[in-house]
Order: sequence, then C-alpha cells, then structure tokens
Amino acid sequence: MSLITGITRGGTEWTPSFVTSLDHSHCLGCGRCYKVCPRDVFELADREELDLDDDFDDDDDGFSDDTSMVMTLKDLMDCIGCEACSRVCPKGCLSHEPHSLAA
Repeated sequence: MSLITGITRGGTEWTPSFVTSLDHSHCLGCGRCYKVCPRDVFELADREELDLDDDFDDDDDGFSDDTSMVMTLKDLMDCIGCEACSRVCPKGCLSHEPHSLAA
C-alpha cells in the first residue's frame, strides 16, 4: 500500500507525517500543541489520573507551567500530518511518521 500524499497549492507533491506518539515523561502540559492543532487530536489530562507521576522528567527548564497536567492523544485518526504540534513543542515530545490510508 502506498503512503498518503498531498499536493500543495503550488502543485508540489508532499507526504504528510502523522503524529504517532507523545512522550509523557517530558511533557510539560503547556498546551502549545493543543492550541496550534487545527484538528481535535490532543486533550489535556491529569498526570495522576494517568498514573504518570513516576515518569515525569522534572528538570529545571525555566518553565513555571503546572506539571500536574499532561497532554494526551485524543484522536490520532483526526491528524492531518502538518507537524505544527512538533514545531511548537518545547520538549520535543511528539513522534511522527508517514502512513498509508487506514482501511
């Protein structure tokens, strides 16, 4: 099966790279990915409810964001592969890859 491809307004073919995972151990819960996402891919959740407290990498990064919240992947199938979320993530928490059309 071939990978999903698109065409830009200028006629150039491109291959979108869809979000596949989110590394909760580095996520600050800042919401930048949520704010920039044009679809309904992300959701803010309580780190304790997801039992992620032991995984959090609490380094001194200068951020004062509330570390009790973490971003989660709500709907991977709604991702359009623009990678805007990765460009705004200060911790590089997101992984992306091209995919073929889901059956």
